[in-house]
Amino acid sequence: MARIKLTAGRVRDFACEPGKQQSFLWDSEQAGLALRATARGAKAYIFQRPLGGREIRITIGKESAYDIDDARERARELQRMIDAGKDPREEKRETMEADRVAAETRRITAQREAVTLRAAWDAYIAERRPKWSELHYRDHVTVASPGGEKKLRGKGLTEPGPLAPLLDLRLADLSAERVAEWLAVEAAKRPARARLAFNLLRIFAGWCDSKADYRGLMDPQAVSTRISKDELPKRGAKSDGLQREQLAAWFAAVRQLENPVMEAYLIGLLLTGARREELAGLKWTAIDFKWRSLHIADKLEDTGRTIPLTPYFGSLLLELKHINEMPPNVRQLRRLETRGETWTPSEWVFSSKKSSDGRLASPNNALHRVCQIAGIPPVTLHGLRRSFGTLSEWVELPTGIVAQIMGHKPSATAEKHYRVRPLDLLRQWHDRLEAWILEQGGIDFKPEQAEQGLHAVK
Repeated sequence: MARIKLTAGRVRDFACEPGKQQSFLWDSEQAGLALRATARGAKAYIFQRPLGGREIRITIGKESAYDIDDARERARELQRMIDAGKDPREEKRETMEADRVAAETRRITAQREAVTLRAAWDAYIAERRPKWSELHYRDHVTVASPGGEKKLRGKGLTEPGPLAPLLDLRLADLSAERVAEWLAVEAAKRPARARLAFNLLRIFAGWCDSKADYRGLMDPQAVSTRISKDELPKRGAKSDGLQREQLAAWFAAVRQLENPVMEAYLIGLLLTGARREELAGLKWTAIDFKWRSLHIADKLEDTGRTIPLTPYFGSLLLELKHINEMPPNVRQLRRLETRGETWTPSEWVFSSKKSSDGRLASPNNALHRVCQIAGIPPVTLHGLRRSFGTLSEWVELPTGIVAQIMGHKPSATAEKHYRVRPLDLLRQWHDRLEAWILEQGGIDFKPEQAEQGLHAVK
């Protein structure tokens, strides 16, 4: 190979020989360095030297990107690698792989840091929904609702949920200061909803920390309990409930709802002491009319609990059963056939044609209306459960009986290990309490006739 000192002019004027695909101009100053020109007119510096008994050729770079001195310095670096027993091609591959990994890491980091609360919240709900109750799922949806939709009841548009102001922020921007500012504003407008939203946000932050895609993005101090203590008003002990002298007005108001499902549900909460979702999720398969029992999906016990079906409440459920099993008229059946649907009775005791899952979804408004009609202070759905426990003292129900019916954990060793009460014993006391409540509520009811009707059901 003829060698000649590379100069700017020779590099500029060098071209591929006619009839060849490529030609080389070898440098006499640095061994292994050459300028390659192709038939298409491209020119680049290359380095070629023996390694392990074979010639290797490495492209240094385009002629326009390197001047001669830089090309010679790069050739010397490659020669030093060969002298050290290293293959420059492997070094180049490793460098390229490292660059690729670094670039991918930067891309993933940028993508992670761009995640908004809205995107992560939606992913959180989608993953966790199968493990939640319908009420818990609705809480997550409503606190993050953007609002602006037409109200299903009443006029106007819905308001944004408490979390709405934070939804478009990046998780990385949810600092303790930002969350504290948000919570202070929401607590001034709607403290109860703000408390719920903050608690849900805290649980969500724990979920994020368990996921590689979101771990480390949120400031742990952003959901510190210190923030809620500073910004939220202290929560006092709840005391809402029906008093004995209010029962007559309350029952009279319930009957004005003209909705047998809602009427039975609200009265059922008062007469059973069940939690709102325990009763709302009741299915017909969980009711034994013959032996007068209800099997409730307990919040604390995986197997649920069985409680008595008292005569009056049983009569209300029996009425709902007749309504539920009554087939639609001919016109309604034709409409179903047009849509390719068939009619079947609902599996839910407290069914609703308006809700997405077919069961009662929003009884709060109805209860609020009942309290207004009755002229008594507002009572919550849980307040009806609280009323059951309070009113039971008027007939001196043993506390253990009350706790077992309501689904409270035993509070003493004797209760936990030495009290196994059969359903008949619970029924004896439960019937007595229902009879007293009905008497105070001005309800004229004959238990004997109701029991005959219940036993007639197969």
